[in-house]
Amino acid sequence: SAKDMKHRLGFLLQKSDSCDYSSSQGKKEKISSSQRVSQEEVRKWADSLENLIHHDRGLAAFRAFLKSEYSEENIEFWVSCEDYKKTKSPAKLSPKARKIYDEFISVQATKEVNLDSCTREKTSHNMLEPTLSCFDEAQRKIFTLMEKDSYRRFLKSPYYLDLVSPPGAGCGPENCKRSHTRTLDCNSNIISQCA
Repeated sequence: SAKDMKHRLGFLLQKSDSCDYSSSQGKKEKISSSQRVSQEEVRKWADSLENLIHHDRGLAAFRAFLKSEYSEENIEFWVSCEDYKKTKSPAKLSPKARKIYDEFISVQATKEVNLDSCTREKTSHNMLEPTLSCFDEAQRKIFTLMEKDSYRRFLKSPYYLDLVSPPGAGCGPENCKRSHTRTLDCNSNIISQCA
């Protein structure tokens, strides 16, 4: 389909120019040690999508990966729902709910998420009297979609693999080590920019 083609082309373009060595080197110095993630923590991200997205750095890495695939609307919707559930003021519920609905669920949504018609209809009905749980079913469906699809691809992507293996691991020639380090630096920068 056209959307699949767009994803593939975007991913190839992203991969070819996102790791520009010179810009990577300049930004490398800005990364502080407090922004680094322990190998143990990174490995936990592979246990479940929940571990990944409940960790700030993991969420940033996953978001950067989805952006490279032009599918970041799913994680943006999930994050918006999490934020919405923390709303304290009843007066703010309706405008916040409307904003999320218009951005992600309505037919003319700018970042429409992939929901079945039944869930979309139920969520639309919930908009008549928004509560803190009005997006729960839609959020659960999108979480499951990400878990079965993009999360699995993320675990096989350089966005994850370069963070989980130490620089130069398994490489023989010097060029391979340099290339691997460049990718790691690039992904660290992507994560720090998205965090």
